Amino acid sequence: MSWQDDAGRDLLRTFGDRMAMFVRGEGAYLWDADGRRYLDFLAGIAVNSLGHAHPVFVDAVATQAATLAHVSNYFATPPQLELAARLKRLAGTGESGRVYFGNSGAEANEAAFKLARLHGSTGEKERPRILALTDAFHGRTMGTLALTGKPYMQQPFLPMVPGVEFIDTTIDALEATMDDRVAALFVEPIKGEAGVIDLPEGYLRAAREITARHGALLIVDEIQTGAGRTGEWFAFQHAGITPDAITVAKGIGGGFPIGALITFGAASELFYPGTHGSTFGGNALGTAVSSAVLAEIEAEGLVGNAAERGRQLRTAITGLGSALVEGCRGRGLLIGVGLRHPVAKAVVAAAQEHGLIINAPNDSTIRLVPALNIGDVEIDEFVQLFTAALRTVEDALVLEEASA
Repeated sequence: MSWQDDAGRDLLRTFGDRMAMFVRGEGAYLWDADGRRYLDFLAGIAVNSLGHAHPVFVDAVATQAATLAHVSNYFATPPQLELAARLKRLAGTGESGRVYFGNSGAEANEAAFKLARLHGSTGEKERPRILALTDAFHGRTMGTLALTGKPYMQQPFLPMVPGVEFIDTTIDALEATMDDRVAALFVEPIKGEAGVIDLPEGYLRAAREITARHGALLIVDEIQTGAGRTGEWFAFQHAGITPDAITVAKGIGGGFPIGALITFGAASELFYPGTHGSTFGGNALGTAVSSAVLAEIEAEGLVGNAAERGRQLRTAITGLGSALVEGCRGRGLLIGVGLRHPVAKAVVAAAQEHGLIINAPNDSTIRLVPALNIGDVEIDEFVQLFTAALRTVEDALVLEEASA
C-alpha cells in the first residue's frame, strides 16, 4: 500500500487528499519521500518564519526540552515571562499590556471573542453586538467560525454562536453600523484566506476612531500578518494606530504550535482568574522556541528583509509578462497574485510538478508566504519555476480553446 492509501484510510477527510509526502526540510527547501527537492514558498502557510530546520529553532527545541517542557499554568517559567515581555515590546503595548498564551490562532481568537464578551457585559451599558467583516477568516472552532464571514463554511454547523454581525469592508458601512451597543470590531489587516485582500485605504485608522468614539474594542487578527511578515512586526503598525487587542500565532513559533492574545490599555483588565485558561498554553517549551524565533528575526533584520524581498518579488512577478497574471496584492512577504482566469488550482499543481510549493486560497489567486529570510537565490529560482508553471497552464488553456 502507498502513503496515499494510508492517509485515506487513517486520517479524517477534513483536508482532502494530501498533495505530497514530505520527509525533510532545510532552509527554503523540502524533500519528498522519493528524494525530490522543492522550493517552499508556502512555509507551512506563513508559519515557518525561519524556514525549515533553522539552527536557532532546532537548538531552542532541544535545549528547552532537555531542561523543562511543561508544568501547567499554576506556575510561571522564565521562557513564558520572557516571551510575554518580548511580545509586549514588539507590539508597543506599554506597561499596561498583558499576554494570554494558547496553542494556535483559533485559540487566540477564542480568547479574543471572550474578551469582547467580557467588555460587552461590564460597564454602565450592555453591549451585545460584535462586528466582523464579510469574507473574513478567524478560525474553524465554533467560536471563531461565528466570527468568520464565509456562509458556506458556517452552513454545516448552524446555529452559530449568537451576537456576531457581518458588515461590508467599507468605512461607510462601519460608520453606519456602529453604535454604543457594539462590544468589539474584529478585523484582519489583510484578508489572507479571502485571497490576500487589502483593506481600503485608511480603514484601520477610521476603525480606530469610530470604535473609540463608541466605546467598542478594536481587535486586530494578526495571525497571518504578524511576526514581521508585512514589513512591520505587526500589520496594524503600518497604520500608526493602537488597537485594544491583537491575536498572533503562525509565524511567532516558526513551526512550533503557539498562539497569543495581546491586550492594550484598559482591555488588559477585563479577564480575571477563572474566566479563561489552557492546559498547554504558555508551556516552557513553546514559549522558549517562540522567543528564540522572534529574537532571530529581530537580530537578523528579517522584518526589513520581508519588506525588501516583497517589493522584489512583486516587481519580478509583474515583469513576467504572463497573460495569466493580473497583478499583486498584499504587503511584504504576504503576496496574492491575481489571475485573469479561475485556474489557480491548476497553477498550484503545475508549480508542484516543476518543484515549487505555492497555494491557492481561491480560484483566481495564488498566495506566496515564503520564509522571512529568503534572498536573491531563492527569488531567482522562484521566478524560473513560477514562469514554467504559468506557461504550462497557459499552454493548456490554448489547447482547450483550440479544441472548443
